[in-house]
Amino acid sequence: MAGRIRDDDIAEVREKARIDDVVSSYVTLKRAGGGSLKGLCPFHDEKSPSFNVNPSRGFFHCFGCSEGGDVISFLMKIEGLSFGEALERLADKYGVVLRREDGDAAERPRGPARGRLIEAHKVAQEYYAEQLGTPDALVARQFLGQRGFDQASAETFGVGFAPRDGEALLRHLRGRRFTDEELVTAGLVKRGRSHYDAFRGRLLWPIREASGETIGFGARRIFDDDRIEAKYLNTGDSPIYKKNTVLYGIDLARREIARSSQAVVVEGYTDVMACHLAGVPTAVATCGTAFGDDHARVLRRFLHDHEEFRGEVIFTFDGDAAGQKAALRAFGGDQNFVSQTYVAVEPDGLDPCDLRLQKGDAAVRELIATRKPLYRFVLSNVLTRYDLDRADGRVDALREAAALVSSIRDKSKVDAFAREIAGMIGVDVDDARAEVRRAAARPASTGRSDHRDSRRRTPETDAAAGPQRPQLPSLRDPRFSIERETLKIVIQHPGAVGRVINGIGPDDFSHPVYRGVWEAIAAAGGPAAGADDSGWSTRVRFGAVDPAISSAVSELGVEPVLTPSTPEPGYVAKHVYRLQELTTMRRIADLKSRLQRTNPVEHQTDYNKMFGELVALEQHRRTLRDQQVAAQ
Repeated sequence: MAGRIRDDDIAEVREKARIDDVVSSYVTLKRAGGGSLKGLCPFHDEKSPSFNVNPSRGFFHCFGCSEGGDVISFLMKIEGLSFGEALERLADKYGVVLRREDGDAAERPRGPARGRLIEAHKVAQEYYAEQLGTPDALVARQFLGQRGFDQASAETFGVGFAPRDGEALLRHLRGRRFTDEELVTAGLVKRGRSHYDAFRGRLLWPIREASGETIGFGARRIFDDDRIEAKYLNTGDSPIYKKNTVLYGIDLARREIARSSQAVVVEGYTDVMACHLAGVPTAVATCGTAFGDDHARVLRRFLHDHEEFRGEVIFTFDGDAAGQKAALRAFGGDQNFVSQTYVAVEPDGLDPCDLRLQKGDAAVRELIATRKPLYRFVLSNVLTRYDLDRADGRVDALREAAALVSSIRDKSKVDAFAREIAGMIGVDVDDARAEVRRAAARPASTGRSDHRDSRRRTPETDAAAGPQRPQLPSLRDPRFSIERETLKIVIQHPGAVGRVINGIGPDDFSHPVYRGVWEAIAAAGGPAAGADDSGWSTRVRFGAVDPAISSAVSELGVEPVLTPSTPEPGYVAKHVYRLQELTTMRRIADLKSRLQRTNPVEHQTDYNKMFGELVALEQHRRTLRDQQVAAQ
């Protein structure tokens, strides 16, 4: 089994992939004080810039939403990638070869490099887009026009046309020096008796990653004599394309999803186009497969779906049997989201594309705005399966409906929903409430209830999870300003600290988070280790187990030091001596408190010892004060 990627290679990626270069692809950055850069945060909606980047230390941090980290974590967050995926993406871009600990074998699997497969798709997409304007693509243009999409719309979404000639793309890509192995691996070309284009005579939509890189295509049948009956063909799984994790339109929707904490999941490519053009820019769709757990995990990364009731996921389904089945399947994965889930169903059964065509853009926006809770839509469909005129039918309907109601996260609404199902089924309200309580108390079985029950919190489960972290003071509380500025100097300018920092220890930091930051600094070898090592501060951050400490490191690494240039020795010494003075003052206060509680007659020895310590501490405090004055 392959070992982990070498630390040296990861460090090389961090060194070569300048964070300001990567971030500026997504955020407009402007110069700020102390060598930092500022911009509007891409992870939350804001009107004034609170997003900071420190190129010299390789950190970013937003003081509005507290997102922070290095260049790899930035790419992970904004593109929804795993650590390995982000690392490989940066390695490809900056020419770093990734190796494993157990040998010198290349990190990438055998076969064409990812960069070549991406480039082949880029060239193919450009070629297909050009072909849409040819005489042979008249039927394709008519198809788009009949659905309300003009040339500008096609260009926005990169729509193209695959010529009916079975080797047109193959010849074009060979002319661009791509090998047959690369084209077959990419899924653009197939191999039979000879090589031929994967898509022929079809209207094409490029399927892109969040970064905008094309990794596959969706192809619609438009000619009656097409020998392949399937309405849609999609790129098969490849080294760069995994259908269970791909969402069409995510490249255009990701920023709006992050800003609004809303995602709209529709069923087709034209539905995505219709929504975006109608003013619903958060629409995405799966590509030839049902919405599943992997899609949910990808979407959660863009939703920042980690705070209860923060956002919403809206599914659009047809009102027919297939739509009801899709809704039940979506409800089965409902607990993948912290965000609330809704369903939007057009009364006449129109999908967003047809709705826009027949009733206009406003009707599409209204459809999304009038969404209903997903559980309620499912509940209504569940009850249609039972004969409510029979007593046994009502009992069975109540049991299944109660199980749905008991799974609702907002427990303050459970009683109201119990009354609602009582009215729908025709049973006594108390009977409905009792059945809901029984459903909530039942142990998890299989399938959907496993997910539901695993998310249910009770006093017992809360207790088992251990005590909650006590509320800590703000890191920006003025009481800790000296601690904050001292740590900023150490993290951003370890070489400027010198020996003056040697007397500092964890006890000099009264805020638990700042104390943890200092301990992470010490564990990484102390400031001396970072004097000539640009990757030292990154090791400090990754050495912190507590996320609050890790976040604080990135925050301290981007906030400008309160001096316009590299800190002079006097500036550093002044903060170090002041920090030590504050520690001494805390010890003096503690000692005075003990003295007040000690009887000088009964415990004369202890009293005299503490008094002597107090005199020494007062003298030490005066010395530290004199050193601060001398350092100015």
